[in-house]
Amino acid sequence: MAAAMGFLGTLTLAACGTLPRAPYTAADAASSEVLGIPGARRYADAPAAAFRADASALAARPARITLTYLALSGGGAYGAYGAGVLNGWTAAGTRPEFTFVSGVSTGALIAPFAFLGPSYDAKLREVYTSGVAESLLDSPDLLNVVFGSSLFGGRRLRELIARHVDEAILAAVAAAHANGRRLFVVTTNLDSQRAVIWDMGRIASSGSPQALTLFRDVLAASASVPGVFPPVLIDAEANGRRFEEMHVDGAVMAPVFTLPDTVLLASAPPLRGPRVNIYVLMNNKVDPDFQVVPDKAAEIGGRAASTSVKAQTRSVLFGTYAAAQRNGFGFNLTFIDQNVPSSTSAGFDTAYMRGLYQYGFEKARSGQLWVRRPPSGALTLARGKEEAAGGRREALSRQLEQD
Repeated sequence: MAAAMGFLGTLTLAACGTLPRAPYTAADAASSEVLGIPGARRYADAPAAAFRADASALAARPARITLTYLALSGGGAYGAYGAGVLNGWTAAGTRPEFTFVSGVSTGALIAPFAFLGPSYDAKLREVYTSGVAESLLDSPDLLNVVFGSSLFGGRRLRELIARHVDEAILAAVAAAHANGRRLFVVTTNLDSQRAVIWDMGRIASSGSPQALTLFRDVLAASASVPGVFPPVLIDAEANGRRFEEMHVDGAVMAPVFTLPDTVLLASAPPLRGPRVNIYVLMNNKVDPDFQVVPDKAAEIGGRAASTSVKAQTRSVLFGTYAAAQRNGFGFNLTFIDQNVPSSTSAGFDTAYMRGLYQYGFEKARSGQLWVRRPPSGALTLARGKEEAAGGRREALSRQLEQD
């Protein structure tokens, strides 16, 4: 009886962990502001008028300068590639100071350090190669799947963010924002089913006592894969009412954020102003990857999800490339080559991440990092076969197996 009562008590506590949320309407969501920090974010699919001030500010910059925009994708443990690329780019001596940086999911965790420059490269290396990330998926809680909101708790992810994102980072981002540079992080508002672009510099510069908390919350939300990590509830207000919005992984809407929807549209007029170079850093592979899929539910579901992500990725890349051509922007893309062995672990395997970091580092340092248009799957696969024939596959396999 005591055991039964204990079990019932556990179920009761678990059920109480997900209290009913305060209701709000689509009209509230459309006009909501974060408590105490107005203008902290916009929807990615907002009308052109919402971005008119940005377009005007871009046009007002001197034509002689070149603006640089780094877009960092999602990819989980594959973020080690991006960390390696940034460190190797620094070592090559060709890395620019970025005018704009955007981040989605694992790219959101990289974004503040990429934005602040090479002096933060060591922090990036630590996050992705020290082994601390491996603890993020320790101790799954099956009971929480039934009565809570995720398989893993969010405590370790939040601790990782808090350890590396402090008041000094906030002040540095605010200073860069004051100099006209911009840092964006994308989350998915699950209530509204819309991508949200957070202006992290505006948050850092707000002077609000809640600025650091919100900054960290946005990073955590963007990296919170639904069902794996709990969603982040963010306080907002509209029409005299207060409520909580549910935000999750930005990659639910798009694996990488480059330009607002209105700019990506083929009918959009060209933006005017100085030259812009876009650098898209994909922390993932982008081409089809043949595999005989086992006839089992888990494998079929996982394969379908990864296929959907690749389809989204290619759509965004080709849309961005077309917009770049239309506006006269430079387009530069890097991604994990098709012949790089995939991780055999579902989590954050430290040995694999160290090898992937080194691969990205060497690729950037060698100067063989960028392609100027999205790849054709057939062409990229053919290139991968040629490289494998020359022994590169074996070399990469050995590198990625090193501890």
